[in-house]
Amino acid sequence: MSVIQFDPAFASIEEVVSALDAGELTSVSLVEQQLDRIQRLDHQLHAFVDVYAEEAREAAHAMDGLRRAGVRLGPLHGVTVAVKDLFHIGGKPITGGSVALPARISTTTATVVERLRSAGAIVIGKTHTVEYAFGGWGTNEVMGTPWNPWDLQTHRVPGGSSSGSAVAVAAGLACAAIGTDTGGSVRIPAGLCGLVGLKTTHGLISRHGLIELCPTHDTVGPLARSVRDCALLLDVMAGADPRDPVSQDAPVRRVIDGVNAMPRGARLWVLPVQEREGVEAAVLAAYDEALAMLKGLGMQLVEKPLPQSCADSMRIAGQLMSAEGYDNLGALFERSDLRFDANIRRRVLLGRDTAAGEYLRLLRARDLARNDMLAAMDGIEACVFPTNAISAIPVADVDELATPLSRFGRFVNLMNLCSLAVPAGLSPEGMPISIQFIGRPWDEPLVFRLGHAFEQATPWHGLRPGGLD
Repeated sequence: MSVIQFDPAFASIEEVVSALDAGELTSVSLVEQQLDRIQRLDHQLHAFVDVYAEEAREAAHAMDGLRRAGVRLGPLHGVTVAVKDLFHIGGKPITGGSVALPARISTTTATVVERLRSAGAIVIGKTHTVEYAFGGWGTNEVMGTPWNPWDLQTHRVPGGSSSGSAVAVAAGLACAAIGTDTGGSVRIPAGLCGLVGLKTTHGLISRHGLIELCPTHDTVGPLARSVRDCALLLDVMAGADPRDPVSQDAPVRRVIDGVNAMPRGARLWVLPVQEREGVEAAVLAAYDEALAMLKGLGMQLVEKPLPQSCADSMRIAGQLMSAEGYDNLGALFERSDLRFDANIRRRVLLGRDTAAGEYLRLLRARDLARNDMLAAMDGIEACVFPTNAISAIPVADVDELATPLSRFGRFVNLMNLCSLAVPAGLSPEGMPISIQFIGRPWDEPLVFRLGHAFEQATPWHGLRPGGLD
């Protein structure tokens, strides 16, 4: 790995926009550089399922023309974003990471894509995903598994399900990307690929135009190179949308304005000792160093047990994901004449036997867990836990029946909390390690302040994978 100098491929959105505004960079040159990188690198990295080269070039020319004329559409004017292949974009194919059915051409465009474009973003392409977003490793038997760019010699997992989105940003193929998080699917790949990733409060960002897996848990979130970049993206995408009734309570606010405020004295709930068992030693070492840094920044660390273990939360969330996944996708996955990733088919079909009474019991267990967790957080600003229990392992070593990457992810979705994953170190093999700041529902402004304070005090966000020039 190496420390980032100003290189448009690895610069933050704010740095790219500053260079564009100063005339030191054009959107055309940015897009051409990234298209060149995609052509050279993506045969191995396998981040993109579709690249919109000509459309991106045309949009870049238009954005440069508007900038010369003194017109700025928004905070993303002229920068590139990649979009997970679960979102509809009108006129473009969508697969959901599956080959079971021929790719269909979307007739609608997801609200998040409309809002990104309205703010000046250039969509450079669609990224690979775990089939129908049901997996944390990032593997995909039928369309191929993206390659974690932090090890170009060994094919390591990128994390899922927003696998291609994380790889695209980590490898400098796009300025930022959009993913979804149902049980960690933004934070897991962000953590394994050295990025910042945000799991939003359910309903904060519209899901209109999204292929759903588990509607009661599905959320939309950004992956980027800095905390402030994620805040910029959130401000563009968040807000009520009449096409997604769940979003009607989304607050009207600008998160970016308060990101730099230092949250001194914040009381942070740390990982209970009972939850440390089975966590990779390198992850624990980096996590403990992060806690010491946070304490040095004036935070207060609080130790106490969770009302419900992460393992129990993971189990309940997994059952809900299978039950709702079967309701959404069961008719498709029941067909024996179609080809599916066998691991995804197994997970979806697990929901077939969830009777209505059992589903209602799971919802009650979830509601009780949420109430208990919020009560336990009284007097505490946020939790700070590892993002993942392990760093990225070789794809050849993956056990699809094991869920170590979901251990600290699913409970956040089950409780409807928000969470920001931030780089926090490297393993002895040079693979990224991450921590997450977990807040109450709608508490994104606080987790951004915490994440930014940590990010600015540590070097980890300034590293990038080596061998990608």
